[in-house]
Amino acid sequence: MRADRVRHQRNLRVSSELKTFVKRFETALQAREPAKAKDALRLLVKKLDMASQKGIIHRNVASRKKARLSRRLSQLAPAAA
Repeated sequence: MRADRVRHQRNLRVSSELKTFVKRFETALQAREPAKAKDALRLLVKKLDMASQKGIIHRNVASRKKARLSRRLSQLAPAAA
């Protein structure tokens, strides 16, 4: 039970961190700042990969989120140019 509690706390922390990184990316997209959004996406992809390696989220979920977010960034880039 103690180990479960420790894992639960870690999972909550990482899940909250992922939400924060997604919000940073969304903010950069809404502000129409492709460079800032690209940096935010790079960090977010790293966090998603780490979370999927630890088993906090499924690897397919991480892959789907990365694909959807990178598609949104690529849609922003032509509009900004």
